[in-house]
Amino acid sequence: MEKEKLFCKGGGCTAKLGAGILSRILSKLPQGPEDENLLVGYDSKDDAAVYKISDDIAFVQTLDFFPPMVDDPYTFGKIAATNALSDIYAMGGEVKTALNIVCFPEKMDLNILGEIMRGGAEKVIEAGGTLAGGHSIADSDVKYGLSVTGIVNPNKIYTNNGTKPGDALILTKRLGVGIICTANRVGEASVEAMKAVTDSMTTLNKYAAECCRNFEIHACTDVTGFSFLGHLHEMMDGQLSCHIHAKQVPVFEEALRHADEFLLTAAGQRNRNFTGPFVQFKGIPFAMEEILFDPQTSGGLLISLAKEDAPGLLDKLKASGLPAEIVGEVLAKTEPEILVTN
Repeated sequence: MEKEKLFCKGGGCTAKLGAGILSRILSKLPQGPEDENLLVGYDSKDDAAVYKISDDIAFVQTLDFFPPMVDDPYTFGKIAATNALSDIYAMGGEVKTALNIVCFPEKMDLNILGEIMRGGAEKVIEAGGTLAGGHSIADSDVKYGLSVTGIVNPNKIYTNNGTKPGDALILTKRLGVGIICTANRVGEASVEAMKAVTDSMTTLNKYAAECCRNFEIHACTDVTGFSFLGHLHEMMDGQLSCHIHAKQVPVFEEALRHADEFLLTAAGQRNRNFTGPFVQFKGIPFAMEEILFDPQTSGGLLISLAKEDAPGLLDKLKASGLPAEIVGEVLAKTEPEILVTN
């Protein structure tokens, strides 16, 4: 089999099931006895589970894996690990241990698997964690990721639904990753754009999370497969609304051109179908709409905090080299839930 067919079949977070499908399935799962120490479970739509061990320590548990979205196995390993580690940071936690999750064809060159796992191991080390083992199965296609455990103070957990009216919203990475990777698979993305996107996907959200530690964060999530607007909809939790200023949203400029050329993803359309009814666009070009629905792989943090604290946090994020911007504000519940203007 050709390398390109193995490594560029529409992977990353574009491969995830849509939010609509998942919500229908999860709502039908049996509920066991309540555990008062389970502070965050799957019913909250949060990024990871949190279980209280003591008054000062809770562990944060997550896992994520997917097929490749780039040709180079080492780079894919770094991206997949960075993406999996991100959920710990989105909850305000600190990475401790990680386990590899590997699906790999038995007849494929094992050196490729070694390069994938090398990339992943380097990111776990950069995160300050320990790679402690893992699990593998023989499969027809390559998939890789991590199960990650971290720790957090139970009183300092970042949930994704703690936003308050008047909060400012900060996004820490550029949008457009899914569109540019799609363009790259058909040979349309520039070398410069792919390098910029790869650099973004391999940047740990650790550095953004460190900037947040001296601020009171009301809510936080990482922007991944459900898109900026999809994750924003989860943050509003049916209780609040928000106003997004499209011109302030950081994007990869080349993604706008590719969106106008309809180099889009099926996952982006699923995101539009699910979240679109909650969104009203005013004067927004089609390409920008698509970027806001675009599934992100290893995207940035979307942070909600008091408006008066936002400039200080933004300064720290920018000083860390992140392309962060204040992208909007949270409002009391109104219609539409999400208003996007220029």
